[in-house]
Amino acid sequence: MLGRLSDWVIPFGPYTPAQLVVLGGGALGLIETFDWWSWAGPVPVIVWLVSVWAVRGAQIAGQNPFTALLGAVAVLTRHPAGRIGGRVARDRRPSHFGGCFVIEPAPALVSAPAAVAVDTVVGVRAAGSGLDRLLAGAAGAGRAA
Repeated sequence: MLGRLSDWVIPFGPYTPAQLVVLGGGALGLIETFDWWSWAGPVPVIVWLVSVWAVRGAQIAGQNPFTALLGAVAVLTRHPAGRIGGRVARDRRPSHFGGCFVIEPAPALVSAPAAVAVDTVVGVRAAGSGLDRLLAGAAGAGRAA
């Protein structure tokens, strides 16, 4: 609360910071725009005083309006990529790799002679992944023993 010095109190006070902003801003606005609202008589002044009274306990999401405004400004001014470890997160520079590659035609397929017998294990393929070859080798060793 503002507006209290020792035993002296601002009339109708003490005031919150939000009330003082509305009080000062409203007074300045009414003085600057007197020509626009003077035909309405005391109504704008009464609205101004009621608005000063209305913001006495103003809260936005449980916070003081100035704290909420400061939070909104902080959100709007922070870097859009965010932060990692307190530093602005940035994409790494692209790195260009040098080199080349050559596309050659595939070698001609050579057909295997039909007389060569291929030892196969039922249910296990000899060619393929490393696990298939391992299982094929284990099954062949088990049969030989």
